[in-house]
Amino acid sequence: MSKILVVEDEDKIREVIIAYLHMAGYDTYEASDGQSALDEIDRQPFELIILDLMLPDMNGEVLCKHIRGSNPVPIIMLTAKASLHHRIQGLSAGADDYIVKPFDPHELLARIRSVLRRTNHQELLADRLEYGNGRLVLDSQAKQVYIYQNPINLTPNEYKLLIVMARNAERTLSREQLIDMVMGMDFEGDTRTIDQHVKNLRQKIEEDAKNPIFIQTVFGAGYRFHGGSK
Repeated sequence: MSKILVVEDEDKIREVIIAYLHMAGYDTYEASDGQSALDEIDRQPFELIILDLMLPDMNGEVLCKHIRGSNPVPIIMLTAKASLHHRIQGLSAGADDYIVKPFDPHELLARIRSVLRRTNHQELLADRLEYGNGRLVLDSQAKQVYIYQNPINLTPNEYKLLIVMARNAERTLSREQLIDMVMGMDFEGDTRTIDQHVKNLRQKIEEDAKNPIFIQTVFGAGYRFHGGSK
């Protein structure tokens, strides 16, 4: 049974979410503010967090970044802000998906199932691959990525994107292909979501994110992974 933490300060919304999660068979925990959420996360691991953007004691994006500093748990962000700018902000903070209030609880359940399917997927990759003369190391057994032997924190979608591209090294993949392979064929968001994940990933693995070596842009076509494996 997957354990899900619901972080929402509006009692009625939180109660509705928890009721539907219970009916779907999930083990749920709740928090009404950011500090309570951090306390819960310190006490036990979760398979997924549903995080409201507007909390009474801290901004949800700030909390998301704080969690991302040490925890790869998938995060679905809830917000009343529907603009593309705000969606990009949420993804930049480390969210794996984004759903706008008011929402249908059945849609939220579908998003939860989709995210859990992606993050629970077993990768078919060699145990350890090195690129750039050992600068970048992918360890699929530990599900960890290293830069110069130092572990880096990736979100589940960033990790999946990197693995997918590394498995298809030197092959140009379109945004649509990457959406299907990383986010799942049932993803209904904008294909530019991939651009934001690529940007975030480059900032973590490239020496110069503006002149990337590993994840290259193929203008008008998509992206390609490059790096001499040793």
